[in-house]
Amino acid sequence: MTATLQGKRVAFLATDGVEEVEYVQPRKAVEQAGAAAELVSIKTGKITSFEHLDQSTAYEVDVTVADADPERYDALVLPGGVANPDFLRADPDAVRFVRSFFDAGKPVGVICHGPWTLVEADVVRGRRLTSWPSLRTDLVNAGAEWVDEQVVTDNGLVSSRNPDDLPAFCAKIVEEFAEGRH
Repeated sequence: MTATLQGKRVAFLATDGVEEVEYVQPRKAVEQAGAAAELVSIKTGKITSFEHLDQSTAYEVDVTVADADPERYDALVLPGGVANPDFLRADPDAVRFVRSFFDAGKPVGVICHGPWTLVEADVVRGRRLTSWPSLRTDLVNAGAEWVDEQVVTDNGLVSSRNPDDLPAFCAKIVEEFAEGRH
């Protein structure tokens, strides 16, 4: 990838239970494209990722979501994992942080179970997106048009279903993040 994101800052919002590969690969993609990436979380210290249902690697948090200024970031990535978005959607600061990106028209990438946090932030109504199949009913009930596709883009929102979709997802978030506000 070329340095198409030079000078851009991307927030990765995650906590314990984040799916390892859904955090690591998109972060690598935006950094290789020239962006600065920061891990934003609901707690200080380290978060523990998972590989499916097995504990994996601990990652140092750069800033808590309560202290993070959304204006400092050009884009947001919400990795999945089953527990991660469930914890995030229960945190009012995380929900406000996510909503602020949509209010500002900034691009957002979300994969797998990550859209649970979007549902809580009430930002999927009228949007077309995909996710892990078990979220379909939640997304439809929140007003989204759910489709079963590898990667879906809707006005700066990039969504994918699962880790198998990561190559397409990573390429598309770099493209959308380079475009900027929508």
